[in-house]
Amino acid sequence: MKRLSFLFLVILSSCAVSNKPALQEDQLLLTRKYVGDFIDFRYTGPEKFGDPHIIWIKTTMDSTYGKISAYGQKCDFNKGDRLYVRRNYYSPGSAFGYWVYQIESEDNKAFYRLSEFQHQSKVLIKTWF
Repeated sequence: MKRLSFLFLVILSSCAVSNKPALQEDQLLLTRKYVGDFIDFRYTGPEKFGDPHIIWIKTTMDSTYGKISAYGQKCDFNKGDRLYVRRNYYSPGSAFGYWVYQIESEDNKAFYRLSEFQHQSKVLIKTWF
């Protein structure tokens, strides 16, 4: 009898209806976000062997996003270019994948992969979306 009541309880709890959606609609649709017009960049070399080369990108929305850190040694953006952060979902041959974030110009002529942690604003890049 105890097993039957336990089974009934499990079935009821699995069929419960929730008013809150599992995933918000905006999270799937928003893949590109405007982060300002390009002003300038600064290059920082690796501190020790094996560390990445970082460029710090300054935009007109510097007060909101801070200096954006990306991987690279030079920056091919032109002054005044509209810059966007894009997130792409990569699934390398398996059922699971991950998000990759990049900064790009409006015409997609230049783009750079962003670091996961934005050091200037001290936040993870995924919190921008």
